[in-house]
Order: sequence, then structure tokens, then C-alpha cells
Amino acid sequence: MAARDAARRAGPARHRPAPAGKLYEEEEDDALPDSDALPDSDDEVELDKPRPIQIVLAHEDDHNFELDEAALEKILLQEHIKDLNIVVVSVAGAFRKGKSFLLDFMLRYMYNRTSPCWIGGNTEPLTGFTWRGGCERETTGIQIWSEVFVIDKPNGTKVAVLLMDTQGAFDSQSTIKDCATVFALSTMTSSVQVYNLSQNIQEDDLQHLQLFTEYGRLAMEEIYQKPFQTLMFLIRDWSYPYEHAYGLEGGRKFLEKRLQVKQNQHEELQNVRKHIHSCFSNLGCFLLPHPGLKVATNPNFDGRLNDIDEDFKNELRNLVPLLLAPENLVEKEISGSKVTCRDLVEYFKAYIKIYQGEELPHPKSMLQATAEANNLAAVAGAKDLYSKGMEQVCGGDKPYIAPSDLERKHQDFRESAIRQFRSVKKMGGEEFCRRYQEQLEVEIDEIYANFVKHNDGKNIFYAARTPATLFAVMFAMYIISGLTGFLGMNSIAALCNLVLGMALISFCTWAYVKYSGEFREVGTAIDQIAEAIWEQVLKPMSDNLMEDHMRQSVKNSIKAGLTEQVSHHARLKTD
Repeated sequence: MAARDAARRAGPARHRPAPAGKLYEEEEDDALPDSDALPDSDDEVELDKPRPIQIVLAHEDDHNFELDEAALEKILLQEHIKDLNIVVVSVAGAFRKGKSFLLDFMLRYMYNRTSPCWIGGNTEPLTGFTWRGGCERETTGIQIWSEVFVIDKPNGTKVAVLLMDTQGAFDSQSTIKDCATVFALSTMTSSVQVYNLSQNIQEDDLQHLQLFTEYGRLAMEEIYQKPFQTLMFLIRDWSYPYEHAYGLEGGRKFLEKRLQVKQNQHEELQNVRKHIHSCFSNLGCFLLPHPGLKVATNPNFDGRLNDIDEDFKNELRNLVPLLLAPENLVEKEISGSKVTCRDLVEYFKAYIKIYQGEELPHPKSMLQATAEANNLAAVAGAKDLYSKGMEQVCGGDKPYIAPSDLERKHQDFRESAIRQFRSVKKMGGEEFCRRYQEQLEVEIDEIYANFVKHNDGKNIFYAARTPATLFAVMFAMYIISGLTGFLGMNSIAALCNLVLGMALISFCTWAYVKYSGEFREVGTAIDQIAEAIWEQVLKPMSDNLMEDHMRQSVKNSIKAGLTEQVSHHARLKTD
């Protein structure tokens, strides 16, 4: 038995990712064409050739993890999927147990799900996520398939489906912290976690699962709901079909027996089972037979169905649609709210922060990271609502709008954005969420300031403020220079001429900047100086002149009225 376990997954041949899938026809050798090796994290992510992309990098020297934000954003923030609800199917478990091998059959299904023979022809090598036989690990960190599949569900909605492969646990190069980090991160971000086990569910498998889901138990005490969604125990190489039949039904009965809490059990064993039940909304189990002797012992095995036992292939035809058929897809939810592709990026960023320290963080910090990502996603959605509304009012192709009307629209959209933020189910409590609402209000005000500047730029009089101000300065300096020169005050006249020359040079420079688009920093500085002169000197003077003119007009009107009344009374007395 030990020898079979050591040689379980075939020989040293490595199987590289495929750029695209096509409909398979039974018995035809139409495998996905091989692509180059995985790109380094520094390489540009190319989405034209579907391949596994490393999004969580494992640094073996310091046993730390790093999120490749650029790669993740390039995949999940594509315009056609970023606002779709996402389904994340992840496979995790011990190393060298065939996780990537299983995911490649999932890829075959996703590319050929409309075909009854999606599993492929008998002579087709298996390609997609990289895998190989042998006893050394292949996958490190977390990888996702670069192509996100858009699926129509039976209810008419579209969802995005993402496949995720994880580093195997408990290999000779990984610490317990590494294993817990990868498993917990994949579980926190997936809607379906496939827990890949060999031959049986042993007590240490459950204890490791308890460690990885300790966050769920603590989080439940504060949010009063189960933090994770679906956990599917996948028992590979099941050798007892006479006790529990292969497939889902046999797995259900087996799992009920394994996770049953009995009165005579030790408290530790009871706690393990209670933890698992309390952390997942849905638990399932599937019993999969051994793929055959050729798979276990042939060093040149490349995934061809010819070399795989019929029982394994039959159960594989049941397992994969059970996870990925449109009617069975489980959309990712956090705290009762569905997660979009754009939201998942924020959750990944928040979660990875807590794993970048030396020690495995207390599970409570995961709750804080979840609440932070939850609130950041709500802030992003509310800001997006506000920005779209304001774009409709004063966007790039919209005409100039009166400042008072713009401010009124701003207040309306601001209140709508805050209402949307408050309506989203969020974790962390009222005080925690209030900080993010204040952040949202500040950011909306900053966005509004940019819209005000953009709107003012459309006002021809505002655009002409700088040249008008400079012209007014030149005219004033010319008049003052002439008067002071006539009166013999030559020093003051010279100073006025100097200011006039500087204003003329500034005017010519500003005109050149606006015409050519070069030296924009200089143009901005001239605009700021002209704005200061207008606000501090010319505008107060014009306001004072206008006020004096209005005051004089009122006085003249009053005098004229009084004079008219006196004349009228005088005529009455004369009559």
C-alpha cells in the first residue's frame, strides 16, 4: 500500500497549460495544444492565451506570501466580467494527491460543456494546469486559470466562473503556517472548496481542517452566521465500495458517519466536528475510485483516458458537472452579500495583508480583514454610483451647468451613494462601518471638487479669466505708469513698467502653453497666480464698486421718490 501511495500519480513527464479549448469529439485526439512554461511573476500577464497564472507567490526563503495584484486585476477587472457575480471553485489538500490533474478535467468540461463527450477522446493528453507524476511538489502558492468563464444560469443571470489551484499542504518545504495560509486563503475566497483527500477521512485530516477554519468559529461568534460556503470532501482512491458506493450518495452516508457527534466521544473529537459544521453552510462528500495501475506505475503517463480505469472515468463524468453545471453553480457570498469579480480583488488584497507577518495571525484578525474588504467593496460601489450619476450631469460631453444646479445634483447623488453604502450588508459593527462611511464622504467631496473644476473649464468666461486678469493688470500698470511719470515719480513708474512687462510675458507664455500643450506646469502656475490676483484684488474691487454703485443707485432712487412726494404735496396745497 505504501509503495502504491509513493508512486500514485505517474511519472516525471510534465504537462503544460493549454491556450484554449475546443469541442472534443469522441475517440479523436484533439487535446488542448501545449503552451510555454508558466511566466514569472514579473512577466506581463497575457490573457490572449489561457494559462494558469500565479496570483499568490510563495517565497521559500522567508516563508512569506505576496499577492500579484497586477495579474489578479488584469484577469478579474476585465470590462465584460468585473461587475458579474463570481463563482470560485478551488481544490486544496495534501501535496501529490492529484489536485491539478482533477482541475484539468474541470477545464475540459468548461470548454466543452455543451458536448456529451466533454471528457475527451481516449488518446488525448491531459493539459491545462501543470501537473506531473512523482513524489515532489509541482504547484506553489495559488494559481488561477487566466480565462474567466461567463455562464448563463437557468434563471437567466450571468455569472463568472473562476478555477483555482493551490499549493499542496504538508510537503517537505512548507511550514504549518504556509499550509494554513494557503488553505485558509483559498477557502475564504472560494464559493466551493474541494478538500482533496486520499483513501479515507482520517482524524488528522479533520484536525487540520479545524485549524484552517478556526477563523470561521471565531468569526461566527461576532457575525452570527457561517463564514464559509460549500466544502466538498473528495475521497480519492476509495477502496471500500462494498461499504459505501462510489459517488455522491455513498459519500453523503460516509460523511454523516464520519462527522457524527456521539455522546461517548471525547470532547476533543466532538469539538472538531462541531467546528466543521459551524463553519460551512453546506457539506458534501464524493467517493472517487482509484484511476488504475497504469496511472500509478507508468512514468510516462500523460493523462490519456486509455490508461485510466473505466470506473474512474464514469465517476468523473458525474463529479465535474456536479460542481460546474450551470444549475449547480454556487455564487460567492460574504456576510450574506454576493461578491462580484471587482469585489473579490479587494478581498484578496485585504486578506493577504494579514499573512505577511512572521507568525500565523490570530484568526480574529481575519475577521477584521474581511470586514475591511467588505466595507471597501461597499465604498467602491457607492463611489461608482456617485461618479456615474455626476457623469450624466457634467461629464466630458455634457455642456456647462450652473454651479448652484451642480451642487444640488451633487447633494442628491451624495445622499444616494451614502444610502447604498448603508444598505449593503457589512461586517465589523456600526462603529467600524462609520469610519468607512466618513471615508466615503471625504472621497465623494474630492470627486465633486474635480467635477467642479471640469465644469468650470467649460465656462468660456472662466477659461478667459487668466488672460482677462493679466490684461487688467497690464492696463492698470500702463495707466499708473503714465500718471506717475507725468508727476515725476519715475521710480514708481519704472516699477509699474516692470510689472507690465512681466504680465505681458506671462500672457504670451500662457497663450503658447494653451496652444501647444507643452510646459503645462508653467501654465498651471500662471493660472494659479492669476486666480490669486482675481480673488484677492480684482474681485473685491469689483464687488466694492458694484456695492457702491448699488448704494448710490438706491440713494438716488430714494431722493427722487422723496422729491416727487414733496412736489406732489406742494401742488395739492396750491390747488
